[in-house]
Amino acid sequence: MSEFFDALEIRSADERDAAQMAQLRAQVSHAKAATRYFADTLADVDPAALTDRAALAALPLVRKSSILELQAKDPPFGGLCTGEAGGMGRLFVSPGPINDPESRLASEGVDCWRFGRAMFAAGIRAGSVVLNSFSYHLTPGAFMVDSGARACEAAVIPGGTGNTEGQIQAAARFGASSIAATPDFPKLLLEKADELGVDLSIRHLIVSGGPLFPSLRQGYIDAGLTCLQCYGTADLGLVAYESMTMEGMILDEQVLVEIVRPGTGDPVPDGDVGEVVVTSLNNKDYPLIRFATGDLSAVLPGQSACGRTAPRIKGWMGRADQTTKVRGMFVRPEQVADFVSRHAEVEKARFVVGSDAEKRDTLTVLVEVSGDTDPDRLAESVTALCKVRGMIELAEPGHLPNDGKVIDDTRVFD
Repeated sequence: MSEFFDALEIRSADERDAAQMAQLRAQVSHAKAATRYFADTLADVDPAALTDRAALAALPLVRKSSILELQAKDPPFGGLCTGEAGGMGRLFVSPGPINDPESRLASEGVDCWRFGRAMFAAGIRAGSVVLNSFSYHLTPGAFMVDSGARACEAAVIPGGTGNTEGQIQAAARFGASSIAATPDFPKLLLEKADELGVDLSIRHLIVSGGPLFPSLRQGYIDAGLTCLQCYGTADLGLVAYESMTMEGMILDEQVLVEIVRPGTGDPVPDGDVGEVVVTSLNNKDYPLIRFATGDLSAVLPGQSACGRTAPRIKGWMGRADQTTKVRGMFVRPEQVADFVSRHAEVEKARFVVGSDAEKRDTLTVLVEVSGDTDPDRLAESVTALCKVRGMIELAEPGHLPNDGKVIDDTRVFD
């Protein structure tokens, strides 16, 4: 088992599905009984009926974009937690500002963010020394890495952000073999070490919290380093991670992930780009069910060559919340989804926002249709839904790009 963090990573698909469905039923039952929010929104849901993914997809979404409003109405956690602030572990304020609780189990040494799995895949082992260059101030990123490293029986240098010279000296003094940071920060550290003439023993990088551009990763590889990324959120902890084969991101064993069409809760076919929706299976203090992250990704076929058998996603592919303002009116992904649902012949649509020669807003609605349709009737629907007139352009099925965009703002603001 030395190649894997634990036996969960090499379960068969049937074993994983049966175990996770059982966890889902237990989590929904717990959330209904222990939180104000889910006691209301899941009041009519029978947990015993949740036997497959289709049943899960029928549950309502909890949108990240609605968390601020929920927390304002029912502070500090919007009724989504099983207890109040004093019953949690650490308390964070993430950008938004959104209040995020850490499970009280963290005080017992539990890797409640589940980052140990990602760090093990990135080369962290017992006896490793990790320079943790995520921020320890108000946000949970550094604590996710910290608990993950300890789950791998590694030691941590709590570097935080800034003070590159001090971090370099500490990394050299303690023989750090790994850096955990946002994708571009290791480059700054390594360049500063060269400038200072300090020899470091860094071999592994684990990065998150921003895009890892191919050229940046290649630069690390050319320097003799491994560089793997993971995907997590302040609300959920780890969602997915890379292994050494770097073939997409492997889903964590304690989450159920769906990819849905933006503006809806409807799962898309495997391979299509959509919004990442996550259900946490093991966090009893903050039991998020069908949490719509606002991020875009897509399911990859097959399984990783590294031997881990969990499903994979492509990684972060942009934002699903594409709300924009056209002629003074907000146009939202939910309205695009409503437009599609009103017309049986419409398979897919994209609202393209642009501007004319006088810099006035324009709206073009690209529509994939199967069969005959009346463009004027479609245009009337757009006006009724959005209070903005749009020009309809018809296309054959498969014409629109598979990138998850339902609203494309092409305006250039000088």
